[in-house]
Amino acid sequence: MGSSPNIVEVASLIGEPSRVAMLLSLLSGKSLPASELARSARITPQTASSHLSKLVEGRLLICESYGRHRYYRLSSPEVGHALEALHAIASPKPVRSLRESDQLRAMRFARTCYDHLAGEIGVALTDRLLELGLLVESGKEYVLNAAGKKKLLGLGVDLERSPKSRRSFARQCLDWSERRHHLAGSLGASLTRRLFELGWIERLPDGRAVHLTQAGIKGLADEFGLLV
Repeated sequence: MGSSPNIVEVASLIGEPSRVAMLLSLLSGKSLPASELARSARITPQTASSHLSKLVEGRLLICESYGRHRYYRLSSPEVGHALEALHAIASPKPVRSLRESDQLRAMRFARTCYDHLAGEIGVALTDRLLELGLLVESGKEYVLNAAGKKKLLGLGVDLERSPKSRRSFARQCLDWSERRHHLAGSLGASLTRRLFELGWIERLPDGRAVHLTQAGIKGLADEFGLLV
């Protein structure tokens, strides 16, 4: 019989302010160097190195070396889901500046949750796929039916999944700002990747927020009848 998960250990790793700041910086799905993560947490490189080592040891992060440089990323989509879920149950922090207000507004409108689309646009697109009968709810998952497969393949979305992957294909992920579900899993990631490729969404600098382009506004209306 396997031992039960050590929730206390994970909670202690995530609960430290500097470490959670670095984890949230990686929630975009990108790999970042220690120097950038130190800046995001407003700590020294030496302190950041100690925190990052603990996060790697705790299997929340993966460290990859490229030449003399080391880059860090979340170890799995499940870590991203856990961070997003904590957002949903945490009380909001006070907004202290116009810059923070603008960043929060952009994040609420559209952002990446690890590697899939979240925020108002992510939830609205998921709702539209359900309304059109392309997706069907099944417990905590979504099912992509034949009509949905045809539609997304026509849009150029990659629906192939590695046979060795244990990741959910179409998972419901609770959106912390909308308090409703958006599409996650490998399907959510593939759809979001295709939206980037089409130029319908673009990543904004210095954060997880994404911008919906004019091409995206038109594309979502033409393909899915989603009016933004």
